[in-house]
Amino acid sequence: MPKVTIDDREYELDNLPEEARTQLANMNLCDQRLQQLQRDIAITQTARNAYASALKAALPKDG
Repeated sequence: MPKVTIDDREYELDNLPEEARTQLANMNLCDQRLQQLQRDIAITQTARNAYASALKAALPKDG
């Protein structure tokens, strides 16, 4: 039987009230969304760095 640990207490998932299981599912969805946003931030930061490099290369050279 699957278990979940919350505040250092272990609970059997099947024995939790429906409301608790719903809140746990909502938290899991939030965790997944946060992971996706963190990946999106990393991708965007990488693209920004590439654009900054391209900008520097496109600037007129002194001298």
